[in-house]
Amino acid sequence: MSAHSALAALVLSALASSGCSGDRGIERPRPLFDDSPVEYPLTLWDQGIEGSTLVRVLVNETGVVDSVVVVETSGHSAFDSAAVRGAKHMTFEPATRKGEPVRVWARVPVHFSKKSNRPPPGAPMAGGA
Repeated sequence: MSAHSALAALVLSALASSGCSGDRGIERPRPLFDDSPVEYPLTLWDQGIEGSTLVRVLVNETGVVDSVVVVETSGHSAFDSAAVRGAKHMTFEPATRKGEPVRVWARVPVHFSKKSNRPPPGAPMAGGA
């Protein structure tokens, strides 16, 4: 995983709520990753642009992401595309209902921020020797 992939923070928030009572009793899926699989687009990094994209992921019964949909755009297609690509590579402990794995939609906010000490690969190093 590249150094700038950790700069885009992925956090599982909440299951998409449809308002149906059938969703009650479902334990949310939990992400199984240490670093984010999302890569910060280098062109936006170089321009100092930050942003957030909200995606929905369909997590199947084995914890694999089957589908990804952008729910709220960042306003930058490069961020949105990076969020979708990264979310497709996420893995989860599957959601369960009454102890049995079930397929569910979950919301995943992706935040692109330069507030890290690590530059992306290929970025010039600050300071001199």
